[in-house]
Amino acid sequence: ITSLPSPAAMEEAYFGKHGIAAGARPGTIVIEASTMTLELKEGLRRRLARRGVQLLDCPVSGTGAQAAAKDIAIYASGDRRAFNRCRKIFDGFARSTYYCGEFGVGSKLKFVANLLVTIHNLSTAEAMVVGEKAGIDLGLLYRVIADGAGSSRMFQVRGPMMVRGHYLPPHMKSKIYQKDINIIRAFVRRLKCPTPLFDESLPYYTAALRQGWSMHDTAAIHSVLRKRAGLRGTTRKGR
Repeated sequence: ITSLPSPAAMEEAYFGKHGIAAGARPGTIVIEASTMTLELKEGLRRRLARRGVQLLDCPVSGTGAQAAAKDIAIYASGDRRAFNRCRKIFDGFARSTYYCGEFGVGSKLKFVANLLVTIHNLSTAEAMVVGEKAGIDLGLLYRVIADGAGSSRMFQVRGPMMVRGHYLPPHMKSKIYQKDINIIRAFVRRLKCPTPLFDESLPYYTAALRQGWSMHDTAAIHSVLRKRAGLRGTTRKGR
């Protein structure tokens, strides 16, 4: 199983001197769980196939903290027989597993999921800042909204970090998530599909990086909105 942060890391892990390709026997199945471009994963699949190794495209929906609690979903795609052989493995670390069809469909679904994560993370930050400006206790806001129709999974996961004004330890570092944003942006542009909410959210993630939050959770866009709203105090960068 591989889950890697960059194309360079993937190349090294698969085709470096001591990589997977160098030691894998014919018939080996590799579960590839990273969020990468379709072109990169398809290239990996072809190169491994020449060595008799099968690659499954199986992105993960969920944060690192969710993974530790076995609260993630797997979007599996690729050869169905290979998937069936791995089913018990998925059951060992995921809350739910979906077989999604031919190789690459899993990644396409992950792009859609991350598009929503990008929007919902910002909407959570926006709600927190509006509540703070209105004089509402943020702990109260979180408890009430999380239990109603206005909630989302990102509100539940990242809302507590925004209440504290502290974005460590990161579920997803802002610096790494920028890679995911770039992948989604390129994907939807090729589709020529309008994504107005996604597009409007991107400047806030860029601002978080410029303001020094790159190693913090993406919840740090909350600090960007607080600054623009003229709010001071409470957010902090130290551990």
